Amino acid sequence: MPSPTRKMKKTGAGLRAVAVSAAAACLAVTLTGCGGLDTTAPSAARARPAATVQAAARLGAVDCREVKCIALTFDAGPSEHSARLLDILEEKQVHATFFLLGKRHIEKYPELVRRMAAEGHEVASHTWDHKILTRIEPDEIREELRRPDDEIERLTGRRPTLMRPPQGRTNETVHEICREEGLAEVLWTVTAKDYRTTDPALITKRVLAQADRDGIILLHDLYDGTVPAVPGIIDALKERGFVFVTVPQLLAPGKAEPGKVYR
Repeated sequence: MPSPTRKMKKTGAGLRAVAVSAAAACLAVTLTGCGGLDTTAPSAARARPAATVQAAARLGAVDCREVKCIALTFDAGPSEHSARLLDILEEKQVHATFFLLGKRHIEKYPELVRRMAAEGHEVASHTWDHKILTRIEPDEIREELRRPDDEIERLTGRRPTLMRPPQGRTNETVHEICREEGLAEVLWTVTAKDYRTTDPALITKRVLAQADRDGIILLHDLYDGTVPAVPGIIDALKERGFVFVTVPQLLAPGKAEPGKVYR
């Protein structure tokens, strides 16, 4: 993979600055999304009507009603670290869900987007330019959602059905536009706050301390300490009896519904 350009370094630094500056005001939000949100748990999604036969076939044989599932998710890629991450996931036989950024990411690493899809990972959106959706106008929200979805569909042949709002910030306007665009919102239950540290051991410790059945783990593969932590996280959670799945597998035989928020 090419070495990081100045643009990539600025992107990583910018995201880190946004995350750190928001951390104090958004400490509760980082675990629950915006306060008062009506979210759907994976177990509740599984209790709803089954997915189509075609969707069920794509999701494979894992049944999270019977086994202890957990979903590994990565935001804000692809990045210069993504190829190594995909090698690790292939070696460990784990499928993840990638919430990808468009500007300077999808447009810079299209071959990695194709590889993610080809290797069985769920490819989803984290918006085009990481704008906080609750702070912009509806037309801008649509643009932030449509542009990465158009690119992902062009590269993989499949349009995303999932998105993750930057900083987990969402509201009724975002829900309605997501409904129009055929997108469900996915938050998280486990965060390593890997934007604050480059220490893989600390990232691993934070994930393992929070991991539970039906958990959704939030990591960012663009930060230097994250990908080195992934093998240890996978091995430790497998030892605890967890089965790694994508977010759609976590919800199956239910299916994520556009306009709803899952956590």
